[in-house]
Amino acid sequence: MSAARKKLSEKLAHWAEDESAWYRFCPRCGSQLLPVELDGRERRVCPKADFVQYRNPVPAVGAFVRKDARLLMVLRKFPPRAGLWTLPAGFMEYDEAPEETAVREVKEETGLDTAVQKLFSVYRAGDDPRTRVVLILYEAEIVGGRLKPGDDALKAEFYPLDNLPEEIAFSAHRRALSDYLAREKRKK
Repeated sequence: MSAARKKLSEKLAHWAEDESAWYRFCPRCGSQLLPVELDGRERRVCPKADFVQYRNPVPAVGAFVRKDARLLMVLRKFPPRAGLWTLPAGFMEYDEAPEETAVREVKEETGLDTAVQKLFSVYRAGDDPRTRVVLILYEAEIVGGRLKPGDDALKAEFYPLDNLPEEIAFSAHRRALSDYLAREKRKK
């Protein structure tokens, strides 16, 4: 990890734990939330509306997309971590299945139509300053489309497995790429 990226990660790490991210008042009735021990954790609870604030991670979904021996990568256009590389991925919508999210995100970020082949793995991530993330990654094959960066990508490019970009935006993507490359090496 470069010194600049490490410094940025340390600077933003507090945000996900910031108390200001918690509700202070009940979104149902407006009563002040009270700290209560539930399930071995302190949670904020409304004494009137039976509301408990849970801080759960947000699901994000992406895909490993290969063309020959090259892997598809996306250069982020917007913060956080603009100008760094990721696998094509993004947050799951409320009404989507994870596989649908993977296909949608690849299309939005790269212009390619894909079909999910199989689940690769699931990763926990805590270095996105917006929220904690559970990253679900699939392997997908190209079934159509034309490679072009979407409106939230500066670039969408295929890279040889032995020459992937070094500046990867998020720790979960770095771990996933490491696992993927290790698996590919075992196949040889």
